[in-house]
Amino acid sequence: MNAIENLTATTLRNIIGDMELDQSLTSRDTINSRMRAILDEATDPWGIKVNRVELKNIIPPKEIQNAMEKQMKAERERREAILQAEGQKQSQILVAEGEKQSAILKADAAKQAAILKAQGEKEARIMAAEAEAQAIMQVQQAMADSLKLLNAASPDEQVIKLKALETMTKVADGKATKIIIPSEIQGLAGLAAGAKAVLEKDGAEQ
Repeated sequence: MNAIENLTATTLRNIIGDMELDQSLTSRDTINSRMRAILDEATDPWGIKVNRVELKNIIPPKEIQNAMEKQMKAERERREAILQAEGQKQSQILVAEGEKQSAILKADAAKQAAILKAQGEKEARIMAAEAEAQAIMQVQQAMADSLKLLNAASPDEQVIKLKALETMTKVADGKATKIIIPSEIQGLAGLAAGAKAVLEKDGAEQ
C-alpha cells in the first residue's frame, strides 16, 4: 500500500508538472485517466489491477495559488486590452465608413444640384426662345392679316403711300438716328402736312 501511495504521488506530480496551472485545475478527468493507465501498468507485476482512479481535489501550495492568481489577472488584463483595442479599431472603421458615405452623399447631392440647375437654365432658355418665336409668329401673322385685309379692299396707290407714311412715322418714333424716306413718300408727306395745316386753320376760325 505504501508503494502504491508513493507511486500515485509521484505519478500525479509528473502529470500536473506537464500541464499548465489553470489547466490542471480543470482537467480532472484527464488526470484520472492518465493516472489509472500508469498505475495499472506499474502495479501489474505486483498482482494488483487498478480499475479506477478518482482525484478528489487539487490544492496547490500558497505560492502556486498566488502565481495562478497573478496569471489569471494578467490574462484578464490582456483580454481586456485586446477587447479595448478591437473596440477602438471597430469604432475607427465605423467613423471612417461614415465619413466616406457622407462624402459620397455630399458629392452626389452637389452633382444632382448642378444637373438640376443646368436643366433649369436649359428649360428657361427654351421657354424664352419659344416665347420669342411665338411673338415673332404673331407679329408676322398680324402683318399677313393686315395685308390680306388691305388687298381685299383693293387700295389705290395713295392709300398704299399713306400706309407707308404711317410705317415711317412708327419707325421715326424708335431709336433710329437716320431715316431714309423714298421720294414718292416725301410728296405725300408734304401733302399730308398741308392738309393737316388747313384742317387746323379751319378749326381755329370756327
